[in-house]
Amino acid sequence: MTTLLNKTAFITGAASGIGLAIARALLDVGAHVALADVEETALERARKSLTGLGGRVSIHVLDVTDRAAFAAAKDAAINIHGAVHLLFNNAGVNVAGPVDTRSYRDWDWVIGVNLGGVINGVQTFLPELMRHGSEAHLVNTASVGGLVGMRNLAIYNASKFGVVGLTEAIRADMKSNGMGVSVLCPGVIATALTTSERNRPAHLRNTDAEPVPTATGSGNPGGAMSPDDFAAFVLAAIRENVFWGVSHPEFRGLVEQRNQSVTSSYRGEAEPAKIEAMQALVELFQ
Repeated sequence: MTTLLNKTAFITGAASGIGLAIARALLDVGAHVALADVEETALERARKSLTGLGGRVSIHVLDVTDRAAFAAAKDAAINIHGAVHLLFNNAGVNVAGPVDTRSYRDWDWVIGVNLGGVINGVQTFLPELMRHGSEAHLVNTASVGGLVGMRNLAIYNASKFGVVGLTEAIRADMKSNGMGVSVLCPGVIATALTTSERNRPAHLRNTDAEPVPTATGSGNPGGAMSPDDFAAFVLAAIRENVFWGVSHPEFRGLVEQRNQSVTSSYRGEAEPAKIEAMQALVELFQ
């Protein structure tokens, strides 16, 4: 993407945390933003906080698991702004605790928002992004929890590993189109992820088990990156057309250890022809 000036971004989970910080950073460089979130009051508050930063701001109340609502929000955003060049599939929730204490309701809620919401965003907006080719960029928010499994985070890990794999495949599919694609895999950011139960639908509430506190997404600013610092990192990744948005080097060793564990587990020698055939299925990272 040559410039963010006058580009329009549609951002889910935009009323607070990472989403709001990205909106703020985009407005600062002359972009326009469509803020989408399930919390209407928080959206109004977010819009007021962005007044005077430059660029147009629209708000869209959206449950990312609702496909019809996603389509309506896309149409509304395009009607207001004329186009959407950047999509940030950022909305996310979490339920922590040992996997044996979790319920189907926990799985349905977290997978529905974290992975299903990204799928819905991709399906809804991909034709609009592809229309702009190299002047468009798709950004999916995963987590370092999409690169390495963590204790008490089985459901969250499953959703974020799914986002990483999905985004890698989209990157391969979009090579000929020229559209930029990035997946964000941050560590701890000072957001309200640990209080996401506030937005849990009544029919998916789990009355049998209480969530176990986790450091992932902690609101503790002492051990977390600020959303604004992370937003600056994200905009740099877009400008440089970087796929991997890995912002927390303290996790480098853990991810390397996991990757080495996978690599060292292979046995035998592969035939060169089979290697070539398998590589044809994958868009290799340079």
